[in-house]
Amino acid sequence: MTAPRIIGTGSAVICIVLHGRGQTQDDTEQAVTSRLSLAEMRCVLPKSARPAWYDARAVDPLTEVTRAQLAEGLAAIDAVVAEERADHPGVPLVLAGFSQGACMAVEYAMTRGPWHGALCLFTGCRVGTDHAVTALAGLPVYASCGDADPWIPASAFLDMSGDLIRAGARFRSDLFPGRPHEVHGTEIAMLQGILTDLAAGRAPLDGGAL
Repeated sequence: MTAPRIIGTGSAVICIVLHGRGQTQDDTEQAVTSRLSLAEMRCVLPKSARPAWYDARAVDPLTEVTRAQLAEGLAAIDAVVAEERADHPGVPLVLAGFSQGACMAVEYAMTRGPWHGALCLFTGCRVGTDHAVTALAGLPVYASCGDADPWIPASAFLDMSGDLIRAGARFRSDLFPGRPHEVHGTEIAMLQGILTDLAAGRAPLDGGAL
């Protein structure tokens, strides 16, 4: 995997942002991190080993090839998270992703969560059709999608939302009418608010103290 790109030198909160299918770290920086105020924050932009984290559509049934690619991608994210936690122990961590990156992020949460921080899912859903639900014990989660997105059907987004609610996440979501397959300003504002709250020692999505 290409070395992660690091943006910002703060250490009050870490944000790992996962790119979408066929995207690069430049795309992630343009779509997400360049639109954030990063005082006291550190953003980490991993890059998958291939153009996509996995080749299939997220809503397709899992094949052995997709299972192997998904496991490879999750292991790569594990390595980035482990390095950040080793270098910045105790710092809250936000895992965010757009499109396929959001799909990877929710699968990471459902197999590795919860953690001290939050999860932001911009236009994502669960991968495959047979989903385990892991207890997330109040993990703050923001999820969003367009109502007619070409890659992520609203029904799959809503199924993912149901899984997150059943898992016990502290959940908030938006479904935008007619929104193109892109990161909307409202989504950036939500991510900014979550990062700001965590940096200030507040619990995201409810404003209370950690």
